[in-house]
Amino acid sequence: MSSVTALAVLCGLVLGAGLWLTIVRLPFLRSTTLAERIEPQLKSRNLESRLLRAPTQNLTPFGPLERILRPVLRDAMTYLSRFNVGSAALANRLARAGSPKTTLDYRAEQLLWAGAGFVLAVLVVAVRAAAGQFSPALLVVTVIGSSMAGYLLRDYVLGQHIKRREAKMLSEFPSLAELMALAVAAGESAMGAMDRVTRSSSGELSAEFAIVIADARSGKPLPEALQGFSSRAELPPLVRFFDGLVVAVERGTPLAAVLRAQAADVRDAAKRELMESAGRKEIAMMVPLVFGVLPLTVVFAAFPAIAALDISL
Repeated sequence: MSSVTALAVLCGLVLGAGLWLTIVRLPFLRSTTLAERIEPQLKSRNLESRLLRAPTQNLTPFGPLERILRPVLRDAMTYLSRFNVGSAALANRLARAGSPKTTLDYRAEQLLWAGAGFVLAVLVVAVRAAAGQFSPALLVVTVIGSSMAGYLLRDYVLGQHIKRREAKMLSEFPSLAELMALAVAAGESAMGAMDRVTRSSSGELSAEFAIVIADARSGKPLPEALQGFSSRAELPPLVRFFDGLVVAVERGTPLAAVLRAQAADVRDAAKRELMESAGRKEIAMMVPLVFGVLPLTVVFAAFPAIAALDISL
């Protein structure tokens, strides 16, 4: 296939996609939702001008193109969510990452990343075709592999974000627990101590405390709000911490000593993890020492003797 033919095929695909988007989004082809059907019958109407609304945050740097494709992606995600069995697990992961996105927004981002991989693969194939190195099998493998790589890369980025956020929460936990212990020992209740800690500190764990306080102030019982965070978090120290708060609130047990003990346990666990990491890195340092430095030392030590033997011979 020549470069002119490959360019013509690419332009035809772009033109076909544009015509398809134009036809599909015509008013008489769009399905009317229940909210759109009953909205004219409602007495209360939202008279706020759309010019005063907050602009929708774009997920990509292509603003106009994203606004054109957003309805199509939303419809596709709504349809595919019917067959998705991992929505609950994904919602839990998004909550662990502290992301305000819904599962549909995240799936749309994954599709956008897959689309970026697809476009990149098509560009690479077009460049190779222009150079006269076109192969149909390579085209299929490159396009499918790049799309899957983009889709899975978004999931990997989410996992790394969860790990970094949980590491920050564990590093903040001992200090916040001791602050809560001081507030409780001074006569504050569990919720009052948490509120004081939230107002006097910042970070990922403070943001979670603020969510718990907001749930409690909105009418949810404090033990239920604390258990809600325990179900979102998968860090054993934090789960034990909030379980201890639940027991203290429900049964009135002393809390200051428990908080100090949990803070000390987390610091001890951090020290043990640091020692284990140092041990693993010490073993890893043996590889260049054994295979790099030691052979050179043997060569430098043995070379004078070998040279002396050659001279004597």
